[in-house]
Amino acid sequence: MTRSTTAPAEPRRAEVVLDRIESVTVSSVVLPLSTAVKDAKVLTGRQRALTEVTFLFAEVRTEAGLEGLGLSYALRAGRAAQFAHAREIAPDLIGEDPSDIDRLWTKLVWAGASVGRSGAATQAVAAFDTALWDLKAKRAGLPLAKLLGAHRDSVPCYNTSGGYLHAPIEQVVENAGRSLAAGMGGVKMKVGQPDSAEDLRRLRTVREHLGDDVPLMVDANQQWDRTTAMRVGRALEEFGLVWIEEPLDASDAEGHAQLARALDTAVATGEMLTSVAEFGEFLRLGAVDVLQPDAPRVGGITPYLKIAALAEHAHLQMAPHFVMELHVHLAAAYPSESWVEHFDWLHPLFDERLEISGGRMHVPARAGLGITLSEQARAWTVDSVRVDAPR
Repeated sequence: MTRSTTAPAEPRRAEVVLDRIESVTVSSVVLPLSTAVKDAKVLTGRQRALTEVTFLFAEVRTEAGLEGLGLSYALRAGRAAQFAHAREIAPDLIGEDPSDIDRLWTKLVWAGASVGRSGAATQAVAAFDTALWDLKAKRAGLPLAKLLGAHRDSVPCYNTSGGYLHAPIEQVVENAGRSLAAGMGGVKMKVGQPDSAEDLRRLRTVREHLGDDVPLMVDANQQWDRTTAMRVGRALEEFGLVWIEEPLDASDAEGHAQLARALDTAVATGEMLTSVAEFGEFLRLGAVDVLQPDAPRVGGITPYLKIAALAEHAHLQMAPHFVMELHVHLAAAYPSESWVEHFDWLHPLFDERLEISGGRMHVPARAGLGITLSEQARAWTVDSVRVDAPR
């Protein structure tokens, strides 16, 4: 038998093509709400009713013609600050390799280091960071969840927009029924009124209407002091809630820890925290059962993933706040089942809609975030600037 001496063929190597960022466009968009929205912060006089949501969109384009879309947002105030900061740091992306996302996040944060690493500055960075992740997933031809490593193709979802305090309880009940009929897996109600007895009355009405099996959450929007939170929290135990959200001031980590140890109902918080370090302190103290980070508020997907790693290490459930179009991907990439809240407010901004059925929100099969800005979003643009590479 003659043994062949032919060497095996070398595997073909994919050609590496480096790309560079050619232009960046930042736009400020004001989305009007059809109804002024009131939660406990409004009824207790801390804030005015919410009548609009303002968005910062970043569109990043490369020399190869790839595009990424990212966003951040502000409620009531902050739009001008976010846009101004984004406009200032946008030139720092020109000529960069868009794949180097973590390095570029650090570069943009250091560009505005004198104004801090949280708040409007890093929320402006969030729009660019999200756009870079969207672009990277599109380059791979994958939904963002798949690029990150999805654990599932759908996530449990609940409706928030139907349970605000401006709505009469009859309307809240009707909204809850409509949400469940539309495929939602649960509903959340706002509480935290000056008279907690009224909160209990409204909640009892909804629970009796829905039955004991429907997942129900409440959100106090930081309106209770420690004594009230403990007293009302114990009164809420009878309703079998999934969680009590923001029972205390968002910065009160020690108070949340005391509450989490005392109550059987899970304590949820995190939407108002704006850095990885803040989340680390809550986890160190055992101050939360359900972590609720908001990717635009913490600075984008890059820091969100660091928070998710901390949460996984602590064996916590995640339930990201707002912007379901983004968070459905991040929730699907978290090892444990993560609730995502549904708001229909943002529908006019995008050409696409998320599929919801059987109590779950499905990850889009489209590449990237799977969203494109609508003509209506363009029409609501109040300011825009484009930065191009020098010719």
